[in-house]
Amino acid sequence: MTPSSKRAAAALMLLLGAGLLAGCKEQVESKQSGYRGTGMVQLSTAKQTAALAAANQVPEAQPPASQEGKRAKEVYKNVTVLGDLSEEEFNRTMLAINEWVAPEAGCDFCHNTDKMEDDSKYQKVVARRMFQMTQHINEKWKAHVGEVGVTCYTCHRGNGVPAYSWVQNPGPAEAQGMAATGTGKNKASWTAGITALYDDPFTPLLTDPSKIRLQTTSALAPAMSKSIQDTEMTYSLMFHLSQSLGVNCDFCHNSRSFSNWSESNPQRVTAWHGLRMVSEVNKDYISLLAAVFPDNRKGPLGDPAKANCQTCHQGANKPLLGASMLKDYRPALATETTPK
Repeated sequence: MTPSSKRAAAALMLLLGAGLLAGCKEQVESKQSGYRGTGMVQLSTAKQTAALAAANQVPEAQPPASQEGKRAKEVYKNVTVLGDLSEEEFNRTMLAINEWVAPEAGCDFCHNTDKMEDDSKYQKVVARRMFQMTQHINEKWKAHVGEVGVTCYTCHRGNGVPAYSWVQNPGPAEAQGMAATGTGKNKASWTAGITALYDDPFTPLLTDPSKIRLQTTSALAPAMSKSIQDTEMTYSLMFHLSQSLGVNCDFCHNSRSFSNWSESNPQRVTAWHGLRMVSEVNKDYISLLAAVFPDNRKGPLGDPAKANCQTCHQGANKPLLGASMLKDYRPALATETTPK
């Protein structure tokens, strides 16, 4: 090898080395989420932060509308939920919902455009109930959503059907007799963070959040009613929370003592309310629509797609990174309306 070739080879090796080092040195940022000295921090890279910001862009609000003039129910037929809005505010809200839920299909997604008051499309019946659900969340569940609130866009993000939901999971076919397990366990599932824990923690625990438990607070407690299976089911749900919010366990818990509320972060209280909120909206709003949804919108066991933590959060510890769209749509989506 000539001297010039050696120099070229050395330069190439230096460039390759620098490239490899650059690839290995993506800076990790830490953000304290708990008490000082406890190591309760969340880790992220600039690349992850940028991807999260890009995925949580908020559409601009529709131009303000007059609150004066006739009410929507005086102008249009069969307006049972948002009828007390002014005509202009009603039309503005409909334009926003169209953009949030069905930007390509337009009004046709829910309405028979030859007869707008017609209820023959199931999407319109579902949408009406979802307006009430949104209003209920914003008025009654401030312990979880605060003044930021939610809108249709929080879950839909331009999709007619939210990208993340769940139905009862019957699991794969199992052996019968003594070999049968039927627990949905021991097969890696995305729901449980690619572990072999239960693949459907939602059906038992989002139906009754009081069953979410890991351990008793004293050894050999006489009233101990929680089994290892209960604990594993709860762990499966906790994996789901962690993935849905893009955080690790100590975002809510002090890992020195997971069960101790006095050592936990305030976020744990917010999550406690959130689990109960999701349970209520699934039971009182979505499941009651089972007879309205067509078969192709139901799961293999006939239940409609329901909400879990990922439906709203989608990888962020605060949906849409904490941006409030509700402030531009009060009172339409902020106050409960009784159908008239």
